[in-house]
Amino acid sequence: MLNIASLLIGAVAFMIAVFALIPFVGWANWFVIPLAGLGLLLGLLSRGREGRILNLVVIAIALVRLSVGGGIV
Repeated sequence: MLNIASLLIGAVAFMIAVFALIPFVGWANWFVIPLAGLGLLLGLLSRGREGRILNLVVIAIALVRLSVGGGIV
């Protein structure tokens, strides 16, 4: 059950992260990282690996986008 919740949170965070790839919308990644972190926490508490992996990928995408855009110095 926790893995399904983690996957749903990861899917929502991924959609926001894809939206945040548009120029001048990179600030949305600051909302994606904590949301995907919550999904990662739920994924760690579950038995399945899929939610954990999805949220780690979303966090990585958001961190790369922030570093390219200058959001993380």
